[in-house]
Amino acid sequence: MPFARRPLSPVRRRAAQALAVTGAAALLLTGCGSSGSSSSGSSTAASPAADAAGGGKGGDTGKRTVKDATGKAVEVPAEPKRIVTLTQEDLDAVLALGVKPAGITNGQGLAEPPAYLKDKVQGVPVVGNLLQPVMDKVIAAKPDLILAGDMQDEQVLKQLREITPATLVTMAPTDDWKLAFRGIGNAVNKLDQANKVIGEYEAKAAKAGGELGKNKGAAVSIVRWNPTGPSWMEKKQFASGVALDMGLTRPAAQDKDGNAHSPALSLEKLNEIDGDWLFLSTLTDDGKTALKDVQSKPAYQELGAVKNNHAVTVDGSVWSTRGGPLAADVVIGDLAKALGGS
Repeated sequence: MPFARRPLSPVRRRAAQALAVTGAAALLLTGCGSSGSSSSGSSTAASPAADAAGGGKGGDTGKRTVKDATGKAVEVPAEPKRIVTLTQEDLDAVLALGVKPAGITNGQGLAEPPAYLKDKVQGVPVVGNLLQPVMDKVIAAKPDLILAGDMQDEQVLKQLREITPATLVTMAPTDDWKLAFRGIGNAVNKLDQANKVIGEYEAKAAKAGGELGKNKGAAVSIVRWNPTGPSWMEKKQFASGVALDMGLTRPAAQDKDGNAHSPALSLEKLNEIDGDWLFLSTLTDDGKTALKDVQSKPAYQELGAVKNNHAVTVDGSVWSTRGGPLAADVVIGDLAKALGGS
């Protein structure tokens, strides 16, 4: 299943390092083919590299040239009207920028849009599952811009580019969500607004973290329960990053850089998921069953967080994703509710 590969395993993460060097930061390079109303005034908003790719003088005044997360120069509409998103991170990003898409995919591990975004996308056609678009449905959405997330299937990308050349890979494998979000903001000509959203998020996270009372700075364990056992998330994984932005910490066993997750742990290593607080999520029915089964076992019941009633179940389709501003808001709320009430 596609969601099983996100976030990256440690092996895939290492294999992706070369691509990460030219990650979504490259998406912030754009040509000057249009003076769109939301163009950024930052130093990254106009670059000679992008001009050379065709986005500079003499180009179509309704077009701009940006580089996607792979470093590919792509000509996009200056003011896209019909955006199709192929991941919930892309969807989260455009919604956070006030843009309603023309087509979306189902959420990670779901057969429907993610619950936290559902009320915002009512009536929007679903064109497939996460990173598995149905081409006829994409065509029917008549996109002038396709945001393809971390799509790595070149055959699928080729088909999408036949629908519209304005198809962008928006995330490199090791990009954090803020970098990817800024790149998406630039792609839809709203980089200034994206920077504002990030600033507001960081202020909210810091404020919420400062209001946690005795739990201020607590060590939070962030775990996804798979059918084969639990995996804890590294520090740069999305939900982990939100916790750190709130001034929280990670247990010693989980204090590892990276945006991947550990291999599934056996019962003998269950102590690695302990912490002052334990946040548990699942992505599949099999994962839910495995979590329920282990909760009656001594190895689970002996965890300090469990003994202290500090084990909290959260939505895996939010906490186990690559993330976006709206998902980050949910994570802040979950952490504040749990830790602020104790």
